[in-house]
Amino acid sequence: MFLKNAWYVGCTPNEFADKPLGRQICGEKMVFYRGPEGRAAAVEDFCPHRGAPLSLGYVEDGLLVCGYHGLKMGNDGKTAEMPGQRVRGFPCIKNFPVVERYGFVWVWPGDASKADPEQIPVPEWADNPDWAYGGGLYHINCDYRLMIDNLMDLTHETYVHSTSIGQPEIDEAPVATEVNGEEVITSRYMDNITAPPFWRMALKANHLADDVPVDRWQICRFTPPSHVMIEVGVAHAGHGGYDAPDEHKAASTVVDFITPETETSHWYFWGMARKFKPEDTNLTAQIREGQGKIFGEDLDMLEQQQQNLLDYPERKLLKLNIDAGGVQSRRILDRLLKAEQEQNEAAASGN
Repeated sequence: MFLKNAWYVGCTPNEFADKPLGRQICGEKMVFYRGPEGRAAAVEDFCPHRGAPLSLGYVEDGLLVCGYHGLKMGNDGKTAEMPGQRVRGFPCIKNFPVVERYGFVWVWPGDASKADPEQIPVPEWADNPDWAYGGGLYHINCDYRLMIDNLMDLTHETYVHSTSIGQPEIDEAPVATEVNGEEVITSRYMDNITAPPFWRMALKANHLADDVPVDRWQICRFTPPSHVMIEVGVAHAGHGGYDAPDEHKAASTVVDFITPETETSHWYFWGMARKFKPEDTNLTAQIREGQGKIFGEDLDMLEQQQQNLLDYPERKLLKLNIDAGGVQSRRILDRLLKAEQEQNEAAASGN
């Protein structure tokens, strides 16, 4: 159902700043905490003594202390010590490769020997003073692939987000989808239209007129295992649209890191990186609040869609031209999942 030999956003640093964080990722229950020298670490959320969740404990001198009987666990999955007990023969638990980078904590839930930090994507906006970023986290009870479908087909904006970013021109504009290796790109361009409320706010914030015709674009990029980056923006009509100089447009990248929890639930790390007024922290907070409400509108739709699919598993879903981005993304995932399964079977058989 999901790739395990891949890097996922596991959490953000603030989530385990004060105490360990328990989280299930790709079916693996793990606990994030600060290990030796304050480095982010993750091990299986299971105390080998009595099976208590280690996430209910605390950290002491870089060791994870079980809150049940005081067993101390190292970030290598080996028991370090326990009050009054000999621990040399205690079984090891899983430890997971972890990298803290770009404001996120990335985790590799699969075969640790295959984890290469160089495979972590490098966002254009990361560590770049020309950009500002703000985001948040939702837990959504639906298959992570339904979220990919949602983000690779923005036609739903006209209906789900009618008061913020939706407008009829989204339905009317043609959609183009292309596959470049393991990347799927879906693009839509709308020329000489009226900006919807969210983008009128963005134009005004960038000291641009918000009551004139604009050219609008949406370029959705899927990359495995489940990342979707969406270039969005508006420019005053007649200045080149997507290619318009910065002084004539408000442009951003919608950031979507989708991390499977189970087969019917996922963690959704959402945000927006913008390339205008990066120093304006109030604007960052305003956009974050607005974007959070927009994504909140998707949540109920996706969860009820998932429930319908569970209630009617025999129903076949239709595929239209607007679904091409999601369909192509699933094909790539299916191919990679099959390859990973074959590798696991070969390793198990000793071939």
